[in-house]
Amino acid sequence: MMIGGGDLRPGVKIELDGTPYVVTDYQWVKPGKGGAFMRTKLKNMKTGAIIDRTFRTEEKLERAEVEERKVQFLYRTEDAYHFMDTESFEQFTLEEKQIGEASGFLKEALVISVLFHRGEPVGVVLPTFVELKVVETEPGFRGDTASGGSKPAKLETGAVIQVPLFINIGDLLRVDTRSGTYVERA
Repeated sequence: MMIGGGDLRPGVKIELDGTPYVVTDYQWVKPGKGGAFMRTKLKNMKTGAIIDRTFRTEEKLERAEVEERKVQFLYRTEDAYHFMDTESFEQFTLEEKQIGEASGFLKEALVISVLFHRGEPVGVVLPTFVELKVVETEPGFRGDTASGGSKPAKLETGAVIQVPLFINIGDLLRVDTRSGTYVERA
């Protein structure tokens, strides 16, 4: 399936030379002379590398055929993450560079989606919100209020986020995985 260069937006997946890319940023440019074009930043879904590419708006590009499967996160070793397909029970491993920033929100038994390109895993899609326990933070003080500032807190997955001053060690928090921010106590 083809897509026009003028239709590129963040999240659109395209294929260049057999490699899947996802658009992370774009800018539509209309010079005073000549045709319009799209200046884009593309993230290689296999390696995580970001490249800059320019496409004419009338240029036709191949959409990347990416399949999404539900999987369960099993465990982590050094720089590898182990998953199991929830339907076929097939196990496979992804490297940390394929997981990216999502690694800070993966806890054992969490069900997520993994993107596959031609049978090869290339990326992950987390649920919008996850519930994680605080394992390390400074203690709150009397008089701290919900609207009075923030402090860093280390979560059970190793991620560090900013939380309100009243949050304590052991609290279960709801975290937005898109922005990596505190939402509420769970």
